[in-house]
Amino acid sequence: MLKSIEKLRKYFRLEDKRGYDDESVMGGLRSILSTWEGEARADGLPESIIQAVSSRLRDYHRLSEKSRKVSLVGLWRRIKREPSIAAALAEEETRPGFSAAPEEPPAQEPSAEPEDDSPQEEVTAPQVATPEEEDAAPAESASPQEESPKPAISPPSQPAPTPKEAQPSPAPTPKVDMQAPLTEISGIGPKRAEALENLGMTTVGDVLYNFPRRHDDYSKLKPIRDLEYGESVTVIGTVKKASTRTVRSGKMQLAEAVISDKSGPLRVTWFNQPWVARQLLRAKQVVLSGEVDQYLGRLTMNNPEWEELDEILLHTNRIAPVYPLTQGIGQRWMRGIAHKAIKNYAPYVEDPLPQALLEEASLIPLSEALVNIHFPESEENLKAAQHRLAFDEIFTLQLGVLHQKQVWQGKRGRVFKSPNFWLAPQLSRLPFTLTEAQKKALSDVRNDLISGHPMNRLLQGDVGSGKTVVAAMAMLIVTRHGAQAALMAPTSILAEQHFESMREVLIGTGSELAKDEVRLLVGATPAAEKEAIREGLVKGEIKVLIGTHALLEETVKFKDLQLIVIDEQHRFGVNQRGTLRQKGENLHLMVMTATPIPRSLALTVYGDLDVSIIDEMPPGRQPVDTYILYPKERERAYSLIRAQVEKGNQAFIIYPLVEESDKLQEKAAVEEHARLQADVFSQYELGLLHGRLPENEKEEVMAKFRDGETQILVSTSVVEVGVDIPQATVMLIEGAHRFGLAQLHQLRGRVGRGGEKAYCLLVPGGAEATENERLLAMVETNDGFKLAERDLAQRGPGQFLGTRQSGYSELQLANMTDLRLIEKARRHAQALFKNDPALSRPEHKALWERVKLIWPDENGGDIS
Repeated sequence: MLKSIEKLRKYFRLEDKRGYDDESVMGGLRSILSTWEGEARADGLPESIIQAVSSRLRDYHRLSEKSRKVSLVGLWRRIKREPSIAAALAEEETRPGFSAAPEEPPAQEPSAEPEDDSPQEEVTAPQVATPEEEDAAPAESASPQEESPKPAISPPSQPAPTPKEAQPSPAPTPKVDMQAPLTEISGIGPKRAEALENLGMTTVGDVLYNFPRRHDDYSKLKPIRDLEYGESVTVIGTVKKASTRTVRSGKMQLAEAVISDKSGPLRVTWFNQPWVARQLLRAKQVVLSGEVDQYLGRLTMNNPEWEELDEILLHTNRIAPVYPLTQGIGQRWMRGIAHKAIKNYAPYVEDPLPQALLEEASLIPLSEALVNIHFPESEENLKAAQHRLAFDEIFTLQLGVLHQKQVWQGKRGRVFKSPNFWLAPQLSRLPFTLTEAQKKALSDVRNDLISGHPMNRLLQGDVGSGKTVVAAMAMLIVTRHGAQAALMAPTSILAEQHFESMREVLIGTGSELAKDEVRLLVGATPAAEKEAIREGLVKGEIKVLIGTHALLEETVKFKDLQLIVIDEQHRFGVNQRGTLRQKGENLHLMVMTATPIPRSLALTVYGDLDVSIIDEMPPGRQPVDTYILYPKERERAYSLIRAQVEKGNQAFIIYPLVEESDKLQEKAAVEEHARLQADVFSQYELGLLHGRLPENEKEEVMAKFRDGETQILVSTSVVEVGVDIPQATVMLIEGAHRFGLAQLHQLRGRVGRGGEKAYCLLVPGGAEATENERLLAMVETNDGFKLAERDLAQRGPGQFLGTRQSGYSELQLANMTDLRLIEKARRHAQALFKNDPALSRPEHKALWERVKLIWPDENGGDIS
């Protein structure tokens, strides 16, 4: 018997037994088509038969029970008329125990096939066939190896019941195939699936976890007359008028509308979105969400989100989800699809958290959380769902962190001792005394190197705090025992800077290293010198190598590499760190960053690393004076720059854009460089640096600035992490409100490194932005850690993660400033990990799969 035909007969019998309720298989008979059609073609069935089956089953759920019976009987009669199938069935029917297909009343054709992408009909939650129903066909009629169809939800396999088990038994708990394609959801056809892919959705699971951006509570809407300046609100109103006009000599188009409710009117404006006016006139009644602004004493809204009013939501006072959209996907359609997915699949999603943990942590079940994150009945239900799902995100990350740390600590690392009698003379050679923070960090490193396990340490400290010296001392300790060390920096200029500064520590008077034992390898290193360096590394003659990505080349091999130092580690990916680690066995690793890491991220994102903090600046380093200037005060900034350059100092002028843009009314580096050179600083040499320049040109521009050939460098934020310019004393940042706090602080750290008084001048794009919260924070403090906490609260964790994004892109709901949640998830993760560190118990299987999914190892694979 052909497998595809046998499957049809099996499900047709079950439908007959159940009274044609379309619940013999999860998702209805139409759900088997995605797998059945492929099997039918593999069996060589005629295309006419395949199309007939597909047409009938796709429409089956829309028929009445009586019509369903007629449809299936007629379809089975059509199948039996096919000669090849008829012969196989005739042979089957001669066997004892054969059960015929349903009785055949007069055939009746089904109704016409509906449109594929129609999501509006209500769908009831599916039921599962009982074991008796699943096994209704006799053993002779089906092969034990036969594959069953794979709809998005399927019941777990169970052995056929014996005669003694003839009494009804509870239906087994079905499982959702989270990787099932989007088209398993009724109403999503190929075109819609393609559009949803633009939103990152390709599976049933993606729809369930496509959380709303916000919820509009239709029971708590404000009338327009009660709106207050500065608040973010949702209002409903009627479109009284809508029109477009051009401004700024035709460079910008405005869509303007007056929206009114019974309490009063509200003027609304959209910039460079002229089509909005036409859409508003068609919509009549709309929902607006945005921040209330003010113009000429009247309250307004600029660029609010909007959608046509859904009357059903309004009259039911529902808390409505608002989803991210893309071209071809409307909000109402998206809600309909989400509702179907939640109703049909959410109750059957496997919960990875054990029941005991749910009770201990006071968490609601996952299925309940998924329902209420999309369609909550109340504000309390929504908060409970958000808490559960945010807990899941942090909890899973914590398990990954703990696993990574366990793996690392389980390895054996070579011991490198640094007795005090040896260390004291090395420190005395330095032209300065270490700060207490530097001494503490060095002590941490020394302990790591004698622990017998590989060091895995994050060394963080502000720009100029002295991290490089600590790294250099670690290199001396390792090379003292004959091993090798390497430092990798993100740019050639920075690598050269490290090379010059470290040579003072590594090969100064009294050092045990010779000049030729410390080498620099960057992309621009001549081929002959590269070859000599490679030979010296293999022979062990070179003890310390400092460089860029060139260190990752396959031809760069070490005789005995034991320590890797990675500077500005967030600039390097997991695979790059893994490549370096593979150049030695169980290497000691130190990663450095000048971006202060907030405590919450240190516990999660960097929780697998031991952390040392250098929070003390070297003696004599003066804080940079920071000021906010109105745009009209720009000439004062230019005067300060002239005065500083006349004294032999240098200046940076930073812009948010490379070139002018129609979308952002901000000054740009390319155009401003030309203007400044011609009209403002014609007596000086100005350099231009931005991310679109080829790497060799960037290096050349920075080298000229470092060597004093140019006095003023016009740049974008690419200099945020860069070369040390001791003579730079002015940092002028245009469009300062466009930058995050972490960026602003890093840029400020580029000046004042030579002991002279330095200045940071912040010029926002408009006078109203002078009260910008980030800019005011920059004036208040030079403490990078305080600024990092504020930046995390305002802009999220993205700027702190860099390339350490694997897994952290999964964070949709977790607030990385919520230390209570982080500590709670961490506490429960530690308790679970202590009892089952391998997550090998059956109840932890789903957890382990999720951890592996979002947490790759440093070698580029998963963590298993």
